[in-house]
This record gives sequence, structure tokens and C-alpha cells, in this order.
Amino acid sequence: MHPFDQQFAEVADVTVLCIGDLMLDEFVYGEVSRISPEAPTPVLAVTRESKVIGGAGNVARGIAALGARCLFVAVMGEDGASQELDRGFREDWPSIEAHILRDPSRPTTRKVRFVSEHHSTHLLRADWEVAAPVSAEMERLLIDTANSLLRRADAVVLSDYAKGVLSPRLIRAVIDAAKAGGKPVIVDPKRHDFGIYHGATLITPNRKELADATRRTVASGDDIAAAAHELCGGIGSDAVLVTRSEEGMTLCLRNGEALHVPAYPVKIRDVSGAGDTVAAVLAVMLASGSGFEGAVRAANAAGAVVVGKRGTATVSLSELRSRLLPAASLASEEKIVFDWAALGDHLGEWRRVGLRIGFTNGCFDLLHPGHVKLLTEARAACDRLVVGLNSDASVTRLKGKGRPVQHQQGRAEVLAALEAVDLVVIFEQDTPIELIRRIRPRILIKGADYRADQVVGRELVEADGGEVVLVTLAPGYSTTRLVDRRTAEV
Repeated sequence: MHPFDQQFAEVADVTVLCIGDLMLDEFVYGEVSRISPEAPTPVLAVTRESKVIGGAGNVARGIAALGARCLFVAVMGEDGASQELDRGFREDWPSIEAHILRDPSRPTTRKVRFVSEHHSTHLLRADWEVAAPVSAEMERLLIDTANSLLRRADAVVLSDYAKGVLSPRLIRAVIDAAKAGGKPVIVDPKRHDFGIYHGATLITPNRKELADATRRTVASGDDIAAAAHELCGGIGSDAVLVTRSEEGMTLCLRNGEALHVPAYPVKIRDVSGAGDTVAAVLAVMLASGSGFEGAVRAANAAGAVVVGKRGTATVSLSELRSRLLPAASLASEEKIVFDWAALGDHLGEWRRVGLRIGFTNGCFDLLHPGHVKLLTEARAACDRLVVGLNSDASVTRLKGKGRPVQHQQGRAEVLAALEAVDLVVIFEQDTPIELIRRIRPRILIKGADYRADQVVGRELVEADGGEVVLVTLAPGYSTTRLVDRRTAEV
């Protein structure tokens, strides 16, 4: 078993306490095709909008998305933005145990980004916020809440956006209590004076924040390492991780060791919230027993995944594993989709140039010539072939105990390596109907052992102007028969 697989197996048993500045992230997407006649500014023809939990809340989302338990402490106002956040926790992230204190005297922090859909370019950001310390009474309530939850946590994240929740007194109380309990504290800082975080286990400044905190030049890798080591000693932390955007990350330990982890080559769509993802992954990995190097490599991989998505995004454990333990080639890795939210990028590009999207699905447990023939003929019936792949849990429900023989990662990689396959999408349900509804394929392909009226999704595709195509199967091949034969031989 790969070391990362051993760590990932522990994630479901991990609990992380996250404290920080909660905000609502809004994204307004559209196309720019003209300049306003009223002023020299582009006109954004809005096509869609999205609202997600942001700031420290995005760290909490990142922890929960990995499958760990998250205890979240924050403050918000009593306004429209707080209602949206309430809905987000209730409907989208019920697994987060949110302890949100209300302060009607403060507006809920809200950030609205206007984005060019085609170029993934941020045109403007508008902020609603009061970056002032919370009241003494609210500070006391926050400290009491954090202390009551700390005993249940394996690690702590302080997500400081400098909006007033993480006061010096609160930070000191949490770090001291966590250290007394032997629990790591990860800090994502936003202040010039890092002395306030004294005693934290790991602090994660970016290059500019490191330069501001140490008042040193950080032009080269050696400069960064020297400044980070100075910071590490000055604030009494075990380690400092400097995030360097497209240059990767540099980890500096208190003992003087330094490790540079290069960035993954990736098409960047949006960097919003990437630092939150890094903090979330670091906390989960350290809480699950990983060392600093393993945690940093995992966080670096997670950052590469989320910057390839639009908006303030998260990474799943499957996506993280896929990036850390990649397929045989980058092309195959890029074909595998675990998060359905990423489908829009692939499908949108294909539809823009008029390509016919085809869809087929199956367990594909032990790939055999019958599968290859089905996929090859399916690809011949369309311009781009999307293959829906049953998750491991789905296969077990459908096929019984002992199946699948191969886990979903292995099955996805084998399918993605085939030239006939353009995209592999994992689905958890017993049938692909929801995935078909999301993809809206023009061509729905199944083997000729089905009748057209038996094909799941036929009504949806035909109502959308598409068609069902049945392809001839290669006779004599069956995964079930292969498994039964192997079992009989054993």
C-alpha cells in the first residue's frame, strides 16, 4: 500500500477545529463583448451566478470535502448574506458542525467577483465588510466555544483574514490550550506582526506576507529559506510553509532543514480560496499522523486541483489521490472527473465548437475485449465519449460482496488510458440517470443486449433531441464469468 493510501484511510476518523473569519463568496459570470458607452469599462453580459461559503468557511468546506469531521467556529451578522450562509451550511454542507455566533451590529463579510466566463478573468471584486475587532463579550463567547470544542479535535486551523474574529487574546488562548493537549495548530496568517501566532505548529504565509513579516528581500529560493527560518525561530513554530504560487512551496523546519516542492503543471482557472484548501489539507494530514513533508506534498497537490476549477472550490479525497498517485500519463489523469462541478469546463468547450457528446456507462471491473469493442464503437457514434463509471460502493450494491475486483481509481485509470474514451466520470448512484441529466448527451450508447426502451436515460436524451444507439457486443466475454472462473480455480 502506498504511504498516502495509509494516511487517507485514517481521514474519516479525524476531527479538525477551524476558527476564523467567515464570509460569503459570490461569483457573477458572463461574457464581455463591448465597452460601456457611459464610461471606458467593459460590459459584462451576465450568464450565471453562484454563492458559496467562503473565508474560514472555505477551510471548513475543504476539511469536510476530504471526509474528515469539522468543528467550525465563526461570527456573522443578521442580514441577507448570513441567510445565504445559513442555507449553505444547512443544505450543502450539513456534515460541518457549525457553531456560528450572531452579531447584529456587524455586517456579514461578503465578496462579489465579476468574472469573464470565456477567459476566466476576474474583472472586478466588490467587498462588504467591517474589518474591526469583535466586542469583548463576543470575544469571550468565541473563546468559551473554542475551548469547549477543542477536546474533541485532533488538530486546529486558525484562518485569519484580519476581519476581527481572531483577536490576540483568542489566538493566544487557542494555541496555548492546543499545545497543552498535544494538538497541532495550523495558521493561515494575514497580519504583519506574526508574533501574535507564537507557538503555532505550522504557519503558511505567501511570499509577500513572509517579506512583510520579516522585512527581508525574498527574491530567490535561498532568500525565502533564510527568511522562513528566521520567522520560524522568532515565533517559536515547528515549521513555516511558504506558498509561492506557480513556483510551488517551500517548507522550512525549526532544525534548519528546507524542502522545496515544485508546483504541478496545471491550467489555472481561478485561484480564489487556494490558500484555504492548503490549510485544510495540512490540518487533515497532520491530524491523521502524517509528517510535515507528506502533509505539504498533499497540500501542494490539492492546490493544483482547486486552481483548475472555477470559483471558490474544494478537493475530494479521490481527486487528491488521483493527483498524488497519477495515472500512467497526464492525459489520462486529466480525463478522470470525480467532482461533477468540473464537468462544465469539459462539456462547455466541446459544445462551443459543435461536437456531439456521447455517453455510455458500466462497472468495467475487469476490462476485457468485449468492453474495448463497446467503447470503440461507442466512440465511432459520437465526437466525444463520456463514460460513466460506477463507484466502488455502487458496484458492491449491484454485483454483491467481493466486487469490485479493482477499486474505482484503478478502473478509471484503465478506461482513461483508452484512446476511445474522452472523459471518465465516477457516479455513486445505482443508475446513471442523474449523471445523464447533468451531461445532456446527444448520443446515448449501450450494448445490443439491451432494448432501446430498457436503456436508462432514453427519455431524457430523446426529449432533448438526441438518440439511443445500440452497438453489437463481442460474444463470449463477461466480467462475472471471469471472476467465477478465477474463484473456481482457486
